[in-house]
Amino acid sequence: MIATEAKPIEPSVALPPVTREIYREGMASLAAAVNVIASDGAAGPAGFTATAVTSVTDDPPTLLVCLNRQSSAAPAVLTNKVVSVNALAPGHETVSSLFGGKTPMAERFAAASWTRGMTGAPLLQDALVSFDCRVTETVEVGTHVILMCEVVDVRANQRDAALVYFRRGYQAVRG
Repeated sequence: MIATEAKPIEPSVALPPVTREIYREGMASLAAAVNVIASDGAAGPAGFTATAVTSVTDDPPTLLVCLNRQSSAAPAVLTNKVVSVNALAPGHETVSSLFGGKTPMAERFAAASWTRGMTGAPLLQDALVSFDCRVTETVEVGTHVILMCEVVDVRANQRDAALVYFRRGYQAVRG
């Protein structure tokens, strides 16, 4: 079967908007790694759960992290300018839920064991992998701030599965 090439949309053609509900329903079908983003510095410790994390480039090693501007973690993360990106494994569902909700920061961090990275950011000790990063650039888009995070250190653990979020629930992916 030969695929036909789609015709580009003419700029003058008005398209119906994709509603928030339709978009969110579509995103529920996009499996994503579950990460806890943690920061510490002049503004104090802060952290949040994120699935919107991706590699940008390996030269220099850079990750992209999306942060909701209205989250309780946003002011501290943006002031501290350092983060760790901690990929979660099965068994971390409670930590993910704590960092994803309205739980006070002290209680979030008390629920797990942490070490300090080279930047001073907290690293989750038993994460699948932790990336220690400096935030080098931010871009505001809609409700979020995109953080460009230069990776200064990587710490990986020998875990046999990753935690992903798919269809509004946690799933284990085994390697």
